[in-house]
Amino acid sequence: MHKIFITGGCGFIGSHLTEYFFKKYKNSIIYVYDKITYAASIKNLNNISSSKRLKIIKKDLSDYKALKKYSKNTDIFIHAAAESHVDNSFNLTNEFILTNVLGTKNVLDACKANKVKKIIHISTDEIYGEIHKSSFNENSRFNPSNPYSSSKAAAEMIINGYIHSYKLPVIIIRANNIFGTRQHPEKLLPGSCWTLIKKKKFTIHGKGDQKRSFLYVKDLCEGVYKVVSKGKNNNIYNIGSKFEYKNLDVFKLAAKTNNLRFNKFVKYVKDRPFNDYRYSLNFNKIMKLGWKPKTKIEDKISEINDWYKKNISRFKKR
Repeated sequence: MHKIFITGGCGFIGSHLTEYFFKKYKNSIIYVYDKITYAASIKNLNNISSSKRLKIIKKDLSDYKALKKYSKNTDIFIHAAAESHVDNSFNLTNEFILTNVLGTKNVLDACKANKVKKIIHISTDEIYGEIHKSSFNENSRFNPSNPYSSSKAAAEMIINGYIHSYKLPVIIIRANNIFGTRQHPEKLLPGSCWTLIKKKKFTIHGKGDQKRSFLYVKDLCEGVYKVVSKGKNNNIYNIGSKFEYKNLDVFKLAAKTNNLRFNKFVKYVKDRPFNDYRYSLNFNKIMKLGWKPKTKIEDKISEINDWYKKNISRFKKR
């Protein structure tokens, strides 16, 4: 029986990964290790929470002893826990460093102590910074522009040190903007749906012409599985899409889904001085493993919007 250990497994990405691997590895036992912050919920795992194959450990990444204890005999370790909201990273920089940098260091030490043979680290395309044309590949240099992306870049540097010093079997995944159900409405797409359902105004920075490529969370899960099953240790894989949208266009899609005129519910504010114009990934490397993105925002926005209508009371703060 496989033991799969997932940090952040009650969060947005982590809960989808937990469900996916629970179904894919039918003889596995899944350990979810999660502090359960404002952006996470045990309710995200309601579909599988009654199973004896699922164990939820409510602990912090700062607790190295607990990480080491619960990750013994782990076959696959997926590190998905992170503080990820860019705006928060300016006021809560220490918290981002504690979770994203020192927390990752504790994960590596626990995996080293327990001789884990497969470690997957979920990173972000934001470590590359902005690019106006073309796309970043896995060999592109780091150019983070905010405390969040800097903390993720720092975590990767520590991982590189452990790979070279201790031969730790880590694979790094750098992903685009992820969308899907269960995401906290501090993010663009769920925030658009959430505010429009409540018939409130949504804040757009600048003209809303910043461009992002969006990746459906279940496409990401399939990509992570491809990397686990076919990827090479000590490699980096970009997982992204070419489904590119301007921020304002995402809001317009949400308004159309709610049968509302977007211009009545948008509030334009001065753009952030640190707002990267465009992110874009070259993901040819993972496509060679047999993976490709399938899902556009248009394919799922009605389903996502309906989910927020049913779960609107879950998110009281934004």
